[in-house]
Amino acid sequence: MNGRLSLVAGASNVWAKVRSEGLCAAFVVRGLIPLRIGYSAGIAREPGDGMDDMKIKVFELRDDERAAYDRVVGELPAGCEVAWSADTLTSATLDMLDGAEGVVIVNKSPLDADMLRELHDRGVRYVATRSIGFNHIDIDAAKELGIHVCNTTYPPYGVAEFAVMLMLMALRNYKPAMWRQQVNDYSLAGLRGRELRTLTVGVMGTGRIGRAVIDYLRGFGCKILAYDPFPSEELAARGDVTYVGLDELYAQSDLVTVHIPLMESTRGIIDCEAIAKMRDGVVLVNVSRGELMDVDALVEGIESEKIGALAMDVFPEEDGIYHVSRTHDILANRNMAYLRQFPNVILTQHIAFYTDIDVDSMVEQGIRGILAMATGECPTEL
Repeated sequence: MNGRLSLVAGASNVWAKVRSEGLCAAFVVRGLIPLRIGYSAGIAREPGDGMDDMKIKVFELRDDERAAYDRVVGELPAGCEVAWSADTLTSATLDMLDGAEGVVIVNKSPLDADMLRELHDRGVRYVATRSIGFNHIDIDAAKELGIHVCNTTYPPYGVAEFAVMLMLMALRNYKPAMWRQQVNDYSLAGLRGRELRTLTVGVMGTGRIGRAVIDYLRGFGCKILAYDPFPSEELAARGDVTYVGLDELYAQSDLVTVHIPLMESTRGIIDCEAIAKMRDGVVLVNVSRGELMDVDALVEGIESEKIGALAMDVFPEEDGIYHVSRTHDILANRNMAYLRQFPNVILTQHIAFYTDIDVDSMVEQGIRGILAMATGECPTEL
């Protein structure tokens, strides 16, 4: 299970720093990272020197992540000990740490101040989350305790492709068409769609994913508007994307697709006031974070037909529902259960990220992020 990690010079050359989802953040372009990443040997970690004695515990490891896990672990320094568990990290599973200095989790393992204090008392100094989002970790509390935290990133293309797919499904009424086919109803009534090339698409957020969406939309020939508090000069210079204010984007777009990060300033940004500024029959697409949308406003918009179609891969308060089977359960999220019944509402279970490339990237960066933080060379440290 152990292997060797070749130390190479110039490791910084394989890191690319760009804005992630509209924020200024660093991320790793997986296609540019060699399997053996070099780290600066000049920065010592605490409490020991080097990485040879690092002990890491990976939680919430799924079966589909095992191959990537085995590959990455096989490339680590011989003395680096890594163990995994399918369990979430909770107060009931703290004993599984077994002296680990680094912990890798996903968003089903929330780390509040109390939990972080428990981790600190047990010797944990590094936490990596195998996700872009890190709202499940109290970053301020971690800093106060001296615990280093990093998130991971992955190529934007899988999520961007999924966003465009949802656009097309919404515009072509694919959900009712699929329903009808299951009962041998092949009628055309009510299924006439619209062509993407004839529409104006508003892209909220031109970070990595937003820009990838724009690249795909160019091929359809639609008019593209964009909003970002930090506009990309390169994107604007191309001439086929027009940056506008948020209100103007709402007013002029037939379809609005959301690609902004979740912060306190953006929580519920798509609310009744925002929807009222949009065109009648607007199509809304969200593959970013569910909490960016006020769910009561969405319900009102669908009921009033102000929203012509809604396609979401994320949903407010989705934790505990998505990524597990609820076949025999009554959904605790009433708004989710209510909205999904509408023929013009498409809800998918937070799977836009779920591709072979993205999953492998998250596993690799989660483990390597622990080692990178230990050497002071982690570009995604929060």
